Amino acid sequence: MIYPLFAMVLLTFLVAFRLLFLRIKALKTGSLTLGQFRLNSGDIPDDITQTARNYSNLFEVPVLFYTAGAIAIAMRVDGSAIIIAAWLFVLARAAHSWIHLTSNNVINRFRAYVVGNLCVMALWGLLLVDHATHFVG
Repeated sequence: MIYPLFAMVLLTFLVAFRLLFLRIKALKTGSLTLGQFRLNSGDIPDDITQTARNYSNLFEVPVLFYTAGAIAIAMRVDGSAIIIAAWLFVLARAAHSWIHLTSNNVINRFRAYVVGNLCVMALWGLLLVDHATHFVG
């Protein structure tokens, strides 16, 4: 389970570095000023807004993924179903980020989002079933 968790962390850092690069570039070209970062106000270039929103997305539903992963590790749940669901979540989130940061096709982005959410729901369901079969009466 640690490898899918690491992959999500890596994806998050990749988007963070992209955001940092875009912000530095905008400061150098003068399309942003340091003052605009105080409240994220003023006219922010679309590519920065888009990347910042994607970065924020990586701290929403993925929190449930990280929590499920930590619980799975703590409970020593490592069956193939939970590993497959975890990797599918990572792939769905990677697809979501790729779509969001390139074509930004809302329908395709939504599809990737739904697949990711279904994977997290499956992870939690698998954890619940495992707990019920091993620890309950």
